[in-house]
Amino acid sequence: MMIWKTLGQCEMPLIMSSLVSTNPELGKQPVLEKETRLKLEEGIGYKFNDIEILSNALRHRSWCSENKGNSNERLEFLGDAVLGLLVAKKIFENYPDKPEGDLAKIRSGVVSSQALYEVAQEIDLGDAIALGIGEESAHGRQKESILADSFEALLGAVFLDGGIETAKLVIERLFSEKIALTALEPGLMDYKTRLQELTVQISEPAPIYFVDADGPDHEKRFCATVEIGTHRFGPTYGTSKKKAEQEAANLAYSFFEFEEKGKKN
Repeated sequence: MMIWKTLGQCEMPLIMSSLVSTNPELGKQPVLEKETRLKLEEGIGYKFNDIEILSNALRHRSWCSENKGNSNERLEFLGDAVLGLLVAKKIFENYPDKPEGDLAKIRSGVVSSQALYEVAQEIDLGDAIALGIGEESAHGRQKESILADSFEALLGAVFLDGGIETAKLVIERLFSEKIALTALEPGLMDYKTRLQELTVQISEPAPIYFVDADGPDHEKRFCATVEIGTHRFGPTYGTSKKKAEQEAANLAYSFFEFEEKGKKN
């Protein structure tokens, strides 16, 4: 988690280094502490040339509403377009025999908010996002919408910094497995997606996931819980964040599904 302090016109994390402002389009940007930046770059498989662009991609609007500076929303807009184009192209090339309807279902699943949220978690994007005080206290780093939107902003930053071919390589690195799995059964939904849709249907708050890990790097065990309003489900365990969260989502989904069936009987 980052701690922010005031410096000049902007606030910046205590664990960040100097402030640079050479890009008039982006304005003054806090520069990520080297360890955090390298971890994120390793996750996406790309080293940024202009750290200001990366820094801007990590600044959520809640932070900018409490401080001076540009949010990542413009980069999010750009990243959304880049993601849609490159995923559609890859699906089109990989599955020449699938009809348009199946291609659309695959694309929809791969670029969904849930899918982007999962990818963002895999690269620990939440640890690097700059949030406002209110959003931080509301567990913003675990929110699907914030992580999904921030991932699109990150991809927009990759495109600006490295071009379309670099963005293509990043997408292939992070989405190839997801595309292949989605293509096996385009209409299939996992428990997290089912739970998300069910909570909307029954007017419950959106699920918020909490994940801890212990053990050595080569043998980590992940523990997950999920909160929905006043309900808390878990802990559940898995060899990856995704598996642990899926188990927690399964518990919550089963509970609410049973509860809804009871109301109808």
